[in-house]
Amino acid sequence: MFAFLRGAARGQPMSLPLFPLHTVLYPGGVLPLKIFEQRYVEMAKACLKDGQPFGVCLIRQGEEVAQDGVGPPEFASIGTLATIASWDMPQLGILHVTSTGSERFEVRSHAVRADGLLVAEVAPIPAEPAVALPAAYAQLARLLELLANRVGPRHFPAASAYTDASWVGYRLAELLPLPLPIKQSMLEINDSEVRLEALRTFLAQQGVWRDA
Repeated sequence: MFAFLRGAARGQPMSLPLFPLHTVLYPGGVLPLKIFEQRYVEMAKACLKDGQPFGVCLIRQGEEVAQDGVGPPEFASIGTLATIASWDMPQLGILHVTSTGSERFEVRSHAVRADGLLVAEVAPIPAEPAVALPAAYAQLARLLELLANRVGPRHFPAASAYTDASWVGYRLAELLPLPLPIKQSMLEINDSEVRLEALRTFLAQQGVWRDA
């Protein structure tokens, strides 16, 4: 159905279906979805059958659900690959899936199929270098632990990495009440310490953060 390139071909352009949403998925994140539009139900079935991901991109303008006479939404060019980790169909035509985020990608071009599904040619974005969480941001890790306990396991990765700068930054960007354009900018940043500093600045502006 889709010409994915993985493994040895990692880093090369690939074709994959897109699922534009009013949310930002980060590498390592968890995304529960209730899928009922036929185009996305078929997409999910194909991804499950082939063990392949789909792409999640933030909608900048437009709606998630197709409307008669309205074209596809405008979406951000930087997104994240999502792989279905579990699924259930509680009733005919409605699919519940839990997906996990992996690599980021940049959309180079896209087309709309006859059924309304967006298919894009994308280029993978290399992962950030693994960096230990600097001591200056230890408070952010402690805040993240508190937030993780509140949201519960369904919306938070089972495996934790509170000493990894990228992981802490991505998880905080998910959970904090940031405007969607800011959440998108956190995805597009390629430096974990720059992301952490931006999050610390936001918390200071909200009166949550105080330097020791």
